[in-house]
Amino acid sequence: MGDLTHFNPEGRARMVDVGDKPINTRIAVATGGIAVNRETFDAIKLGTLKKGDVLATAQIAGIMAAKKTWELIPMCHPLLLSNVDLGFVMDDTTLTIEINSTVKCSGTTGVEMEALTAVSVAALTIYDMCKAIQKDMVIGPCRLISKTGGKSGDYRVGEKNV
Repeated sequence: MGDLTHFNPEGRARMVDVGDKPINTRIAVATGGIAVNRETFDAIKLGTLKKGDVLATAQIAGIMAAKKTWELIPMCHPLLLSNVDLGFVMDDTTLTIEINSTVKCSGTTGVEMEALTAVSVAALTIYDMCKAIQKDMVIGPCRLISKTGGKSGDYRVGEKNV
C-alpha cells in the first residue's frame, strides 16, 4: 500500500495534483443495497407510493450524485464524466434492492468515488421516498467491485490486486 497522497509536507490536507498524469479511460463499478420489509418492497415494485416511481427517482439521484461527487467529498477532483449508469435488482426472497453503478471518464484520476457516491445516494433516495411506510430500512453494504485505468492498475473484488 502506497503513501497517503492527500497530505502536504506539513501534514495538512491537500488536493492531489493530477495535472501531469496521462489521460486514459477510467471505469469504476460499485454496488450496494437496501433491505426493506414486504410492504415497502411491494409498494416499490407495484409503484404505489404517493411520492412516485421510487427506482426512477433513485436512478436520477444517483446520476446527479456522481456528477457532484467533487462537491461532496473534499479532496475529489471535478471530472467530466462520459457515462453514469445505475441498475437495480429487486430480490423478492431477501426483500432487498441491489443497486449497481458504472461510471466512466477519460481523465487523469479515477472514478471510484463517483461510483460509490451514486450507489449511496440512490439508496438514500429510496429510503427518503419510503420512510413514510417504513423507518427501519437498512442501507449497505456499499463497496467497489472493480476499477480500471490509472497508475495503481486494475482492481476487481476477490482477485489478488497488487
